[in-house]
Amino acid sequence: MTKIFVIYTGGTIGMITDPATGALKPFTFEQIIENVPELKRMDYQLTVHSFNPIIDSSDMTPEIWAFLAKLIEDNYDDHDGFLILHGSDTMAFSASALSFMLEGLTKPVIFTGSQLPISEVRTDAKENFITALEIASAKLPDGKARVPEVCIYFENKLFRGNRTFKYNSAKFEAFRSPNYPVLVEAGVHIKYNDAAIGKCENCILKVHSNVNNNIGVLKLYPGISPQIVDAVLNSDAEAIIMESFGAGNTTTAKWFLDRLDNAIKNGKIILDISQCKVGSVEMGRYETSSELLKMGVVNGYDMTFEAAVTKLMYLLGRNYPKDRLLRRLRTSIRGELTQY
Repeated sequence: MTKIFVIYTGGTIGMITDPATGALKPFTFEQIIENVPELKRMDYQLTVHSFNPIIDSSDMTPEIWAFLAKLIEDNYDDHDGFLILHGSDTMAFSASALSFMLEGLTKPVIFTGSQLPISEVRTDAKENFITALEIASAKLPDGKARVPEVCIYFENKLFRGNRTFKYNSAKFEAFRSPNYPVLVEAGVHIKYNDAAIGKCENCILKVHSNVNNNIGVLKLYPGISPQIVDAVLNSDAEAIIMESFGAGNTTTAKWFLDRLDNAIKNGKIILDISQCKVGSVEMGRYETSSELLKMGVVNGYDMTFEAAVTKLMYLLGRNYPKDRLLRRLRTSIRGELTQY
């Protein structure tokens, strides 16, 4: 019998409408199971850990990521896969974080949730829950897990967790992964894109739960003032994610470039990612980004914002020498970016 460890953190999937107020309120995992009678026909042995109290995903923290990683580590040998029921708002952050924290992963860790509560007639929760379980239990002919990655399953598609972002709060199709192929599509048949699924042969799980969240964000816009730039660059943040235009471009104003240069000389790490959801930073393609490259701004390629945030937290938490940290920041360590 396939053994799946289910972690119920909270989220819309486990909500029910209060008839008195009309507001959504949480209920227990046992009540979730009552709404999925199909589980009785599936050959799974479920072990469940429910958060108490359950949390809204907006309250997610690095400490909770570390707790999730430890739960997986403690139950790793006794289970074939892991399913995390999670609110969709910060799901991509949590999936990205765990992808970095769980080194040498050889079993599925699948996040799922829903846009409507599982108690609703038109809910998307049942399909998401059932199919995520089926994918978490899938094995290759040699008995190894078919999808040994941290993933997000939502609305018939399985995505690599650290390539995904939430783009829609009103449709069942809540997530997208434009810069990396879909890993699985579930229709009448479940179709696996085996060429896109990562493999870690003969790996041993190592959990890295220490993260450092001392990072800042500088989102550029036309007309940004020196005062706003200074507020971010002169903060105590050890690393700054700069959300630039297009293929990694910024203003060519001397005051702006001088401030970036001074911040880097003073020890700040500046990671350049694009505000565009599709495509990649191509430092050196245009004159503006050539200047950034010369001064030591780090190319973030096609990383999502969620992956950039959690990768920096992870790398800063490893206490690497700076040259090694920068080298790992520029390269793919969990399939989170594509170098061009």
